[in-house]
Amino acid sequence: MINTGLVLSGGGIRGVAHIGVIKALEEHGIYATHISGTSAGAIVGALYAGGVKWEDILEFFKVIPIFHANRFARNKPGFLDTEKFYDEFKKFFPIDSFESLPKELFITATDIIKGELKIFDKGELIKPVLASATFPGVFSPININGSYYVDGGVLNNFPIEPLKLSCDKIIGSYVNALKAIKIKDLKHSYNVLERAYKIKSASESIAKFSECELIISPEELCEYATFDMRSIDAIFEIGYNSTINALKKQGHSK
Repeated sequence: MINTGLVLSGGGIRGVAHIGVIKALEEHGIYATHISGTSAGAIVGALYAGGVKWEDILEFFKVIPIFHANRFARNKPGFLDTEKFYDEFKKFFPIDSFESLPKELFITATDIIKGELKIFDKGELIKPVLASATFPGVFSPININGSYYVDGGVLNNFPIEPLKLSCDKIIGSYVNALKAIKIKDLKHSYNVLERAYKIKSASESIAKFSECELIISPEELCEYATFDMRSIDAIFEIGYNSTINALKKQGHSK
């Protein structure tokens, strides 16, 4: 049996493109056996590893009220209390463990105190998924066994490493292509800071693309903001169509 890895980057709501990628792959008879994800990629990856159909994963992103008053954090460092999303995930993972999943799954999160990357692949499942998607400054850090975790994308936004030992081939879905800009676009100091951060994150991820047999990284996604909830369908279609085109270039046919 050939082990196929699927690595899913972070990227906020742009991570919905991963769902389109999964749909296109399945239409061509390609099913991942091992999945590694961070942030939004951790959510999509966990649901996919749990056997949830792509249609239901897409619906999940549409109906979960990320910004809702009853999710606001109280006495925690963040606007939204990440742990208040636990019950939404419990519906999909009644057995809260990595071992219960039909597919192998690796989730990354950042230890905000130690400044270290943590890869979760066994034991409790839901909290590591939530921790991986804990966008710093917006969502509150999550306590797992006495350590506090935030977004895995802070240290590794394209976590291919856990797949390299166990997979014969790896497919990558990266939703943070670097947008072409002009100097006039950098109007404020925070624009420069944001651009510098994006360059660093993108360069670290792009350096790993050569280790993938197939890479999907649609430039069109640059037009969508991290929390652009109104564009879910458009983002999904970009992921799907980009994958179809990439597969055609490789000579795949249905």
